Amino acid sequence: MSSMPLPIKQSVHAPERSRTVAELLLDYLKAEGVDHVFGIPGGPATPLYDALLREPAIRTIATRHEAGAAFMASGYARMTGRLGTAILTTGPGATNALTGIAAAKMDSLPVLCITAQIATLTFGKGSLQDSTVDGIDTVDIFRPATKYSAMLANPKNFPSLIRRAIREAMTGRRGPVHLSLPTDFLNRPCAQEMLPPKLYRPTSYLFDREAVKRAALALLEAKNPAIFAGHGVNIGDAKEELLALAVRLKIVAATTPKGKGAFPEDHPLSLRIFGQASSPSAEARLLSEKTDLLFAIGTSLHEISTQGWEKRLAPSGDFLHLDIDPTVIGRNYPVSIPLVGDIKTTLREILFEIDRLLARGEATIHQRCMPAPDPKGGTLPIPTSDVDEIPMRPQQFIQELDEALPDDAAIFLDVGNHALWAIHYLEARKTRTFIHNWGEFAAMGTAVGGAIGGKLGAPERPVIAICGDGGFAMTGMEVLTATTYNIPVIWIVFNDGRFNTVHHGMQMQYEGRTNATEFRQIDIIGIARALGARAETVCAPGQISSAMRSAIAANVPTIIEVLVDRDEPPPIRSRVESLNRFFAEANEDLCQF
Repeated sequence: MSSMPLPIKQSVHAPERSRTVAELLLDYLKAEGVDHVFGIPGGPATPLYDALLREPAIRTIATRHEAGAAFMASGYARMTGRLGTAILTTGPGATNALTGIAAAKMDSLPVLCITAQIATLTFGKGSLQDSTVDGIDTVDIFRPATKYSAMLANPKNFPSLIRRAIREAMTGRRGPVHLSLPTDFLNRPCAQEMLPPKLYRPTSYLFDREAVKRAALALLEAKNPAIFAGHGVNIGDAKEELLALAVRLKIVAATTPKGKGAFPEDHPLSLRIFGQASSPSAEARLLSEKTDLLFAIGTSLHEISTQGWEKRLAPSGDFLHLDIDPTVIGRNYPVSIPLVGDIKTTLREILFEIDRLLARGEATIHQRCMPAPDPKGGTLPIPTSDVDEIPMRPQQFIQELDEALPDDAAIFLDVGNHALWAIHYLEARKTRTFIHNWGEFAAMGTAVGGAIGGKLGAPERPVIAICGDGGFAMTGMEVLTATTYNIPVIWIVFNDGRFNTVHHGMQMQYEGRTNATEFRQIDIIGIARALGARAETVCAPGQISSAMRSAIAANVPTIIEVLVDRDEPPPIRSRVESLNRFFAEANEDLCQF
């Protein structure tokens, strides 16, 4: 009896499981190098949070407020250059984040704001926290504050939607984007179209060759040129190229307040800050008729950076303006040589063109001498007083803090008097990074959460936030976020019981009168301890050095309360003068060009 042949065993492979919308979103975040996301869960957003629970490569940081999540995502983006991500629920979860997202737009920071949406079958029925066109339309609300805002209409379209959002955030002039994702779509399967970033968003290094040639020749021919560098140099990672250009041609350089750190302030060519909290050296040089060429780099030349569009900032000769955004070039000052393109690439090309012109004998370097060091360091003099005076002057405190801060510190500045003192007196040197929103937008409270995101993005660096009690009262509960996850940020909080910049500004404008600028002084130490943070008070000269050493060594979330003379007027003269001009009934200066 013959045996039956054994059946051939066949290998049956089940088709690869489709990825859900939530899972594919996380795949795209991982491809962008995102390892932290920030937010607060809510009913419609829970499918995203459940997916995050099963994704070990991405750590979820639950914040105390959605604005804090946006600020942290911005701080993370600023320190890493990667995509900061906030994942929030619908309705108030979305609207609470709006200020942080708007701040990110004004600072050109790539932030992806994901907000959940109610289920599609409940659209138009009065669902709880409806954020569609029948409720509070968050897609429309976010449009002015982002580069792109859209709602997912079909799960199958999600791959193209997320790619467009990331492409918008990460290319050209970077900025935030917003996606509204209906909750019933989040666990739906979608097309498995996972593409690496290089296949859907270009990394471009654009520059204008003809403009570069004209700029190089103008820089060589100018007798008294000056550089005015902004925030774009920092976020464009072009500090080395800027320094190389200045040294090659012996050109003095100032920075805008938000551009602080773009040029080392301990260099002989540094004029320090021009604009709000200006250096006397920068004012004397940039407002001089002798300046026959000004090269503005990575700045939109807004009010704060130009002392209210000071006419004398325009040079007697060529005005060069370099920015990745063509819409800001020529907006506030007439520009003779516009340079549109990537700042780092364009500066490299200008240096190359200068060397080419010199090698061929087509131009010569105009002889310039290296300036003598400024014995005052380019800062306003501090009034003489007893060195042991209490309360100490804020200038004295900031000078002592400057010596105590590590040279590789990342310093987040909130909006207020403390920032004006810090911008003016802290020295940008070596690898110090200065981050603040005091430019076009100036949102109070940004530094409290921003520093947390920054520390997670650069855990090897000391991260210090310098705040006022006004901004700290707005967002200070985010210290609890840091203590929950043991994120060792150091907050230095000026405790003076005032919105002190506005207070001093009103005094200067209204014959000493003020209104609504003072409040009950906060128990900063009590709050710090209640939130689980280490706490210390500095109230006398000579104390900040040991306080900083102890805070860094402790490597835990720490708040240092600072008590200084709150009646010392900050360096806001140019801002007050600008406001006085704006308030005038007839003002020809506003139409100066």
